[in-house]
Amino acid sequence: MQFAKGKLIAIGGAEDKGTDLEKGEIHRNNLNFFELGILRRIVQESASGPLSRIEVITTASTIPYEVGDNYLNAFGKIGCTDIGVMHIRNRADTNNPDYLERIKACDVVMFSGGNQLRLSSTFGGTALFQNIMERYLNDGGFLIAGTSAGAMAMSNTMIYEGNAARAHLKSEVKITTGLGFMDNVIFDSHFEKRGRFVRLAQAVASNPACIGIGLGEDTAMLVTGGNKMEAIGSGLVMIIDGHEMLHSNIADIPDGNPISIENLKVHFCEHGNGYLLKERKFLMESGDGSVIKKQVKVE
Repeated sequence: MQFAKGKLIAIGGAEDKGTDLEKGEIHRNNLNFFELGILRRIVQESASGPLSRIEVITTASTIPYEVGDNYLNAFGKIGCTDIGVMHIRNRADTNNPDYLERIKACDVVMFSGGNQLRLSSTFGGTALFQNIMERYLNDGGFLIAGTSAGAMAMSNTMIYEGNAARAHLKSEVKITTGLGFMDNVIFDSHFEKRGRFVRLAQAVASNPACIGIGLGEDTAMLVTGGNKMEAIGSGLVMIIDGHEMLHSNIADIPDGNPISIENLKVHFCEHGNGYLLKERKFLMESGDGSVIKKQVKVE
């Protein structure tokens, strides 16, 4: 992929906005934003700050209207008034000319949480998605953000299913092609709370050219130039690097057997730490000369 001029913010999520793929449950009662500080950072990184046009895409969620209203309220709390919501439910909806014009005019696209497979299957190959991609690659003022499923779909290699309790067994982690804003990474969300370290480790062992990025809740990675990352928020981002992996049995064992991996490299990133993907280099500081130790939450 060519050098991207736009920015990405991949958020680990702090609330369910759709189906829990591990339990098959739909959650409707936990829609409060714990990540308002991260939403504020989205606004700060956008081209026009609070005056930016932000379009929220609720495709991943099974409760799109509730989720859309929640985003309108959340961004409103931090001074944004030019917010739109796109309830794109199927591939036919992507042909709506109004949506295409709004994508061309906005500063930020925000993908909500829910089911990442709904995002890849709805947008893949469409003119609307191609316009988003072209703006990300060529427009330095354009920002794409996504939370939970919206973050997991950002990479070319995407986890779409995998129960954390069985992730140590071969083929329990399901992988497909995501939206592809980034190559050679795999995002996972709700990382600490749902115990997904082994899930991401298996995904990386199966695709060692990729860097695994485990996003904790109320935590995000800001990506600039498609390469430089900065951890933001109050939690933890974990980096799993399989480039120097010495042994893996994953190609030789039957499905359902425990995997064996030697020499995975792991980095823990707090707010202010950074990481260079191409160089596979941990940065103590994100580049602004200081490591911020405490995240101030917005009430």
